[in-house]
Formats: sequence, C-alpha cells, structure tokens
Amino acid sequence: MNAPVRTPLRVRHETRLRAAQVVSVTDISPKMRSFVFRSEDLKDFLSLAADDHVKLFFPPSGANPAEQSWLRPGAGGRPSGLVARDYTPRRFDAREGTIDIEFVLHDHGPASNWASQAKVGQWLGIGGPRGSFVVSDDYGLFVLIGDETALPAIARRLEELPAGTNAVALIEVADAREERDLPTAANARITWLVRDGVAAGTTDLLMRAVEALQPPSVDPADIYVWIGAEIETARGLRTWFAEHWSMPRAQIRAGGYWRLGVADGAGRIDD
Repeated sequence: MNAPVRTPLRVRHETRLRAAQVVSVTDISPKMRSFVFRSEDLKDFLSLAADDHVKLFFPPSGANPAEQSWLRPGAGGRPSGLVARDYTPRRFDAREGTIDIEFVLHDHGPASNWASQAKVGQWLGIGGPRGSFVVSDDYGLFVLIGDETALPAIARRLEELPAGTNAVALIEVADAREERDLPTAANARITWLVRDGVAAGTTDLLMRAVEALQPPSVDPADIYVWIGAEIETARGLRTWFAEHWSMPRAQIRAGGYWRLGVADGAGRIDD
C-alpha cells in the first residue's frame, strides 16, 4: 500500500516587531542558555512549526539594555542599524505572553555576546515569525538531524510529536556535557555525536552516523527527514538521503543554520 500524499501547509503571519523583557535565565548546559521573555505584545504570538524562526534585535553599543527606548521601528516596521539574528521559538505561551529562546554560547558573535551577559530585566526586539511550514505529524518515520544550533528545533519537534510516532534523532554537540534529556511521547531513538574538541563544522560525524543507519523498512514516501546544520553539511546530507534512500526531495527539509567562516551565513537549501 502506497503512503498517502502529504502536502505541507504554508501559513503566513503578520510581521510585527515586539519589545520583550527577560524574566528568566537558565543554563541548560555549559554551552546552552535558555531565556524566557515576556511582553503584552506576545499575547497574540503564534508559531505553528517546530522550525519556525523569529528575528532577534540586539541593543546597539552604548544603549541601556534595561530600557527599550533604543528599539524603534524603521521603514517597513523593521529597526534600522540594529544587529539581528534568527532563532527558534523553543516554546511559547500566548496566554502568559512569554516565549522561550535557547542560545548556543560561542566565544564570539553579537548574539552569543549578548546572551553571555544578559540578565533579568533586559530588553530585546522580537520580529516574526513571518510564516510557518507545517508538516503532517503522521509520517511512518521522522529522521531529525542537526548540530547544537538546531537542537532547540529538534527538541521542540520531539516534544510535539504524537505518542507512538517513530523517530530517529542524530545530534552533534561539542562534548558529553551538552547531552540532555529530550522529553517526547514518540518512539524516539536519540544518538548524541560528540566532537570532543574538534571545531564545529569541520567533522563528518553527522554523515557517518547517517551512513550507519539501517535502511528503513517503510515506504520512502512515508518518511520525513529534517536537517539543520552548517550549510554545506546540511546540503550534503540532503543529497545523501535523496540518493541512498530514494526519497522525494520534498520530504527532506534542510536548512543551513550557519556557514563556516561567515557571520550570519544561514541560508535555505533548495534544489
């Protein structure tokens, strides 16, 4: 019996700029820090897909981060002259007006620099999400692959999968201290791949783990693969699944969450 055809639903959202205040800071691991932001403007926030992204706007040099006067919309509603980066809404509560964002702590970069010093009471600008790419949750198998930059999206997807769903997750992290429990009702097999001092974006850990997967016993049309990693790594993995598992490329969603050696080098991967 052939697997049913499932067409993802593209949902557009009103693009808005919201000022949100830090109300909680939690270190999940040595290199992952979680922030809860609150705002009355978030009480109509909507995110329908685990890999949605919002754009975070950071205070400019010299601004008081405990105030929001620096955050003013410019042409088209977007602030001008502010550094911005894309992040996954890990979870949100529209009733309470809160959103959780997890930051990977690097040694450099405006987002990591902000997250390293941010405290309760500081403000950020949050824009989006512009849209959601909603995928059916009734595939026979979900394969989720990524490094630590994609971990919030993978964690959210696992948390939202229905009970009994079959899932495989391959996650590359800096070291064993970054491994953590990922709550899910799915039948999930989670494998952590540890770099142990090797620089991110320079290993073949994800590719070797993918090559070691047992060929699926289900129809390739009944599998959904999601990939989030360094852009060239993600592109190579997408090609591998199309060629070796004979999967329709429409069911292999791959995102370049960053690009080795390039600041703000994230990008979508298309045919």
